[in-house]
Amino acid sequence: MKDITIDMLNDKVHEECGVFGIYSRDEDLDVASISRDALYALQHRGQESAGIALNKDGKFKCIKDIGMVSEVFTDNVLDEFDINGNIAIAHVRYTPYKSLDRAGSQPLVIRYIQGSMAICHNGSITNYAEIRNGLEEGGAIFQSFSNAELIAYVIASERVNSETIEEAVKNASLKLQGAYSFVASSPSKMFAVRDPNGFRPLCIGKIGKSYVVASESCVFDSIGAQFVRNVRPGEMVVIDEEGLHSYQIEEAEKTSLCLFEYVYIARPDSVLDCGAVHTVRKEFGKQLARDYPVEADMVCGVPDSGNDAAQGYAEESGIPYSAAFIKNKYIGRSLSNVKNTKRERLLKMRLNVLKSQVRGKKIVIIDDSIIHGNTASHIVKLLREAGAAEVHMRVSSPPLKYTCHYGSDFDFEKDMVANIMTEEEIKNFIGADSLGYISIENMKKIIGKNGIGVCDACFSGVYNGPVPKENFVDKFSKKIEITKQEV
Repeated sequence: MKDITIDMLNDKVHEECGVFGIYSRDEDLDVASISRDALYALQHRGQESAGIALNKDGKFKCIKDIGMVSEVFTDNVLDEFDINGNIAIAHVRYTPYKSLDRAGSQPLVIRYIQGSMAICHNGSITNYAEIRNGLEEGGAIFQSFSNAELIAYVIASERVNSETIEEAVKNASLKLQGAYSFVASSPSKMFAVRDPNGFRPLCIGKIGKSYVVASESCVFDSIGAQFVRNVRPGEMVVIDEEGLHSYQIEEAEKTSLCLFEYVYIARPDSVLDCGAVHTVRKEFGKQLARDYPVEADMVCGVPDSGNDAAQGYAEESGIPYSAAFIKNKYIGRSLSNVKNTKRERLLKMRLNVLKSQVRGKKIVIIDDSIIHGNTASHIVKLLREAGAAEVHMRVSSPPLKYTCHYGSDFDFEKDMVANIMTEEEIKNFIGADSLGYISIENMKKIIGKNGIGVCDACFSGVYNGPVPKENFVDKFSKKIEITKQEV
């Protein structure tokens, strides 16, 4: 086996962002409060910053800051929205530490020759560097590395030669490549746009006569809205006082919803293009039981994203399902951006084993993914220390081997454990009695029942869209140092 040095910092996939928008056609709706409640439902998609931009007849008020939704939007802060507008857009963000700057927090409000606009975005523009270089050569001055700022500049540039804001947004979208699901507000309209591949989810709901859009449908349950449908890949939805209008901007040869939305990112109570997340994850677990049967006393999941697949494994195998861990939900979902020693302490605080449940038993433990192997190793160790007789690890995704260019923050390919070790070596490294991954083919069969194409590039290395020629943030981060004190 090769000599191994594995980074302890990022052992889970990190989501990019969550977006929300509301166009109120009902006088009694408090759009600021509804937007805050929506962000709570999207908190799993980003914990680094939160923001809301409120619009009343073209007058914009934006409040945003670094931190969780509960930290940014206390009741006192909501009172600062001294206008009850009819349009609001909102955002929660995850971003790598090196680009965690206040200027990049969203929504972004800009003022240009044609008026004002607010925008927030989820995804990753793969031709970001080329577009930004061109704009800067024309005199544009950027305040951040955010995709939202870039999109806003492109829309503003297109607006000069466009008869309507709809035409400007359409023409701007045609210049973008990669993954983008964004929500924007002009003085009198709200826009929701999804890239033609449909890499990132975006859906439409309704409260009374009012329309809402969000990254995930779980938001609608929390704010009392009814799910209407998903925004189609390549579609621009425009909402104004007359209602909802749909424009198909562009169509790709095949749709490419991020497979990791079903593996880990989305909440289990959401419904994405391919169906209910909870149901799909259970099917992943059932397939694991067929592919990797084992004699065991109980099946359990690594909370929370492993629980649904564990239930499916238990149903298919006939082995009883039971909880083996208690999760401290106040530690936060991501353990990145901390030193190794502190991270190890947080891992111990985050999960506690129900010793009476596992002592002396043969256990099948289901996790959603393995990136570096450190978290999986820690989980197996906890079960061993609690007295488990055997620990069999099953993973409801294939081995991760490739960088994502469309909105999920994976580490360098050279540091992913599946590129360093064989599956047998990974099994020994994490200390399990056996190890099994679901195959790409079986995952796609499960999801493909709905006729929706998916992006599996992080597993297969086959990218369904353009990839960046250069990383603009990496290129310029050496010139612009952002210290922890500054953020």
